[in-house]
Amino acid sequence: MQPRDIDPNGLRINIGGAKCTQPYSCSLLNVSAMSFGALSANAIESLNKGAKLGDFAHDTGEGGLSRYHRKHGGDIIWEIGSGYFGCRKPDGTFDPVQFAERANDPQVKMLELKMSQGAKPGHGGMLPGAKVTEEIAEARGVPVGTDCISPATHSAFSSPLEMMKFLQKMRELGKGKPVGFKFCVGHRHEFMGIVKAMLELDDYPDFIVIDGKEGGTGAAPLEFANSIGLPLREGLHFVNMVLIGAGIRDKIKLGASGKIISGADMARVFALGADWCNSARGFMFSLGCIQSRSCHTNRCPTGVATQDKNRQKGLDVDDKSKRVRNFHHNTLHGFAEMLGAMGLECQNDITIDMIHARERGMSAEQMPRLRPGQLFEEDCPSLFAGPWAHAQVKSFRRQVDDFPGH
Repeated sequence: MQPRDIDPNGLRINIGGAKCTQPYSCSLLNVSAMSFGALSANAIESLNKGAKLGDFAHDTGEGGLSRYHRKHGGDIIWEIGSGYFGCRKPDGTFDPVQFAERANDPQVKMLELKMSQGAKPGHGGMLPGAKVTEEIAEARGVPVGTDCISPATHSAFSSPLEMMKFLQKMRELGKGKPVGFKFCVGHRHEFMGIVKAMLELDDYPDFIVIDGKEGGTGAAPLEFANSIGLPLREGLHFVNMVLIGAGIRDKIKLGASGKIISGADMARVFALGADWCNSARGFMFSLGCIQSRSCHTNRCPTGVATQDKNRQKGLDVDDKSKRVRNFHHNTLHGFAEMLGAMGLECQNDITIDMIHARERGMSAEQMPRLRPGQLFEEDCPSLFAGPWAHAQVKSFRRQVDDFPGH
């Protein structure tokens, strides 16, 4: 009944907790993780130049911080995965010296540990040797022409406690830049074990990015894409409730990634607890992706997902970077108009009660919720109390009772 006029340029979020000495003012919409190697040099350049033009961030993906990420000076979120590309020793383990060198590049604004991605959580991956050029080998720290493996499991830690200590190490090596991790929710007790580890150490990541199983990649086995992991909205709601129930929601910012293309998509995830959004698909479209589904062949017809220099010529960096900037600007503008039409001032004013589901399934009113500290109380709903009881800090495995049937 009383709409507002919202300036989309003012919609930003500060990321950085108590132990962060270099907080980052982040746009509400940023480029989600897509690696150089999976994408072409021209595509990476276009995304980063667009991020520079539009004042938003560009997530590197786990494929390393390449020369093409650096060329135009756009803000970088450096993601490292299980392959530790760009900060690995010859045996594939984590190299703190290389990490510190790249983490302290002024262009790098945040440091993200990738636990899993939405389309294939718990699977790992491989870049075929035929696509491992000298430039990719340089960015990743691997031999030219050799299959580049991303293991399914991290070698730097093997428990929630060790993982949290590794994040502490990342923050120290990064001289206080925001650190966090990205994952797709699978077993609920695993994330709860991480939360218990945070409480035990009294140390918290600056941010967590929740990816949904609907996240896209041409490398995902069909069974994984269809059946493994929670969709973004369900996973985001769960993570948000656990942080509230543990009494630590105010210490951590939440990012959301998974088929976010429009202002309406942004509004939905903000209602479920997100503080900002990442988009891969939308920015891919702005580059000219036509979903030909030939990413794995090195013969992408638009030059987006190929290392073939001739095919890349069709992707003009000056033109596409403007389209990347325009997609960001117009999507954020659309969200600001929706926010104003709702009579609200900022994204945090959108609550779960404002979601009205028209499709079948659980409505917003039926979604279980927790109040601050309720995980420690007797009236905690069973959906949360069960996995919380089974979560442990010294292992990601489920803690079970010592009698048959459990």
